[in-house]
Amino acid sequence: MNLHGDWRQPVALQSAELPWVGSPSPGVERRLLERIGDEVARATSVVRYAAGSRFARHRHGGGEEIFVLEGTFGDDQGLYPAGTYLRNPPGSAHAPFSDSGCTLLVKLQQMHPDDQQRVVIVTYAAAWHPGLVLGLEVMPLHAFGSEQVALVRWAPGTHFQAHSHPSGEEIYVIDGVFQDEHGTYPAGSWLRNPPGSVHRPWSDAGCTIWVKIGHLPATISPFG
Repeated sequence: MNLHGDWRQPVALQSAELPWVGSPSPGVERRLLERIGDEVARATSVVRYAAGSRFARHRHGGGEEIFVLEGTFGDDQGLYPAGTYLRNPPGSAHAPFSDSGCTLLVKLQQMHPDDQQRVVIVTYAAAWHPGLVLGLEVMPLHAFGSEQVALVRWAPGTHFQAHSHPSGEEIYVIDGVFQDEHGTYPAGSWLRNPPGSVHRPWSDAGCTIWVKIGHLPATISPFG
């Protein structure tokens, strides 16, 4: 499968409009945002665990990145409530489950092999820092090489100046409504702006977004 596999092209999707697709494990379904490969794939998905569902223990050769959107996710190393940011590095293995059910943003096979830090951040207990403009707050989550991951919170009416992303930008809208000159993006929207793209974002209503920058080279790479 090759779904939105060329990150030199812009993509804007509302995940709630996509169908749920079954996985090898009963009770675990996915909404596919991008995918290169079959069951083992470079992929970005919204994943839903029904209450009591679990996945067999497996290894992530290219790593796994998770943001828990709803419910409580678990594995053999702990429980992760809504708002938890989790990185399992390349080569790691786990047996995930959810006793009560959960919904996750999941990225697979997209880490550099040298990025070996395991990260667990419960974001509702972490600190926000002032952003570059009034009304903007930032919570850094991870950085490796040129890649940076953060939550960004926009107060209602906040505007940011036009700017470019030399190595791309990826956004998932967690709550509220995010906007730029290309569209309006409610909660559940996923955006991928290619390397060299320019936009002037704002939020009339306010929003919280998960953002990754610096990870999309102008030429196709196995790691992103």
